[in-house]
Amino acid sequence: MAVLSGVTVVVTRPMHQAEKLCQLIEAAGGTAVRFPVIDILPSENPQQCRTQLARLTDYDFAVFVSANAVNTTMAMLKTPQAWPATLPIAAVGKATAQAIIKKGLPIPLVAPEPFNSEALLSVPALQKLEGKRILIFRGDGGREWLRDSLCERGALVDYIECYQRAIPQTDPRPLYTAWEQAQPGSMPIVVTSNQSLQNLVSMIDKEHQPALFASPLMVISERTASLASKLGFTQTPVVATTASDDAVLAALKTWTKP
Repeated sequence: MAVLSGVTVVVTRPMHQAEKLCQLIEAAGGTAVRFPVIDILPSENPQQCRTQLARLTDYDFAVFVSANAVNTTMAMLKTPQAWPATLPIAAVGKATAQAIIKKGLPIPLVAPEPFNSEALLSVPALQKLEGKRILIFRGDGGREWLRDSLCERGALVDYIECYQRAIPQTDPRPLYTAWEQAQPGSMPIVVTSNQSLQNLVSMIDKEHQPALFASPLMVISERTASLASKLGFTQTPVVATTASDDAVLAALKTWTKP
C-alpha cells in the first residue's frame, strides 16, 4: 500500500514552486491540496535594484538566500555575462544553488546540511571577512541574523531586495471542504517559513480556525515550530531535515495518521 494512502496534505508553497512536491505526495498515494500562502512579485523599486546591480564590482562576495532571489535578479540583469567574473557567489540552499547554475552564473559555494543561513556561516570562505563587502540578495524584509553575523566577522553588508512577498488571493473553499470531510487533525500542512505560517493563519476565517490549529504541521526549521506553538497550533510540528521536496516528503512519511 502506498505510504500516504488516504492522507490529504495541504501544500502552502508559492504556486510556481509547489508542483514537484504535490506530485511526490500523489505518487506516494496521498492527495495534495494546493493552497499557496505567498505570492512572489517584482521589487517595489526596480530602478534602485538596477542601480545596485550596476555596482556589483564594488563587492567581494554575493549571497543569494533563495531561488526566488536568483530568478528575479536575473530578470533584471538580463544576461549572465553582466555578472562580474571576479565576484564569487554563495547559496543558502540546494534549490538556490541549482537556480544559480541554471541561470548561467558562476558555480556557487553552498551551505552544508541542513542548508540554511546558520550552516552557510560554517563555509571556510566566510570566516575571515574584515573589510570585505558583501551583497545579500533577498526579498523584502526577513531575518537580519545573517547580515548581523557577517558584520560581527568584520564584513560590510548591503541588501538588494530584488522581490517582494504578498498574500495571494487564494480561494480557501477547497481547503474548507477538505477539512469538513476529514477527521479532525488528520490533514498535515506543509509550511516552509515563518511568514508562510503567519499568512496562513491570516487567510483562514474564524469558523475554520479550530480545524487549522488542530492540524499537524510539517515545517523546515525549529524557529517555525516554535512560532506554531505561540500561534496556538496544538500538535507538535514535524521538522524536516532540509527544505528540499524529498526531505519534506520523508517528514510526511513519518507522520502517523490519527
